[in-house]
Amino acid sequence: MLSRKPGRSHPASTLGSSVRAKGILLELRAHLSLATRKSLDVSGNILTLAMPDGSDDEFRSTALIIAHSLENIESLPVIPREIEDILTISTTERRRWLEDGRLPSAGTRTVRWRGRARQITLHVFEPRVVEDLLNSGTVDEWREEDVATRLENRRRAAYHAKLSHASKKAGKAKLKSERGPEDASSKLAGWDDFGRDGLLR
Repeated sequence: MLSRKPGRSHPASTLGSSVRAKGILLELRAHLSLATRKSLDVSGNILTLAMPDGSDDEFRSTALIIAHSLENIESLPVIPREIEDILTISTTERRRWLEDGRLPSAGTRTVRWRGRARQITLHVFEPRVVEDLLNSGTVDEWREEDVATRLENRRRAAYHAKLSHASKKAGKAKLKSERGPEDASSKLAGWDDFGRDGLLR
């Protein structure tokens, strides 16, 4: 069995993520023929190419393709599931920060996931931007901002609810005052009957 470690996916390319390492493996396999794709695998950050004995020529040509593909692998865009693993963030956080502009998109990419009939388009991210976020502690700051925003939104909602309640209460009081005090005679049962019988003349 011929076996070789054609390259180490060091932190500069994987950013310490096993999910990212798997993504790089799939990207490299896409450059290989269908017959040789399964010969390349990854364990941790180590890529290993293994072929049966007697496959020297095929082994060398495949290793050459892999080495060439690895030259610019550090610039491979980071896909959503990779950035979530790298930064230890949730899908909800990724979407929120992407929508409000804090997490800059490097464009979109259309892919077809295994087991899905149709393609999907997703945002991808620049590896250097992701690395900066990983090393700067910015994610923690964003989370603190989100907590502060939620508290402020709740305070405003409570304030507006209080104003609305006070306004309704004031409106009812005004309506009651415009009607004036009710005639005391209207509260006496049978008052109209007294009028008809002429007892009030």
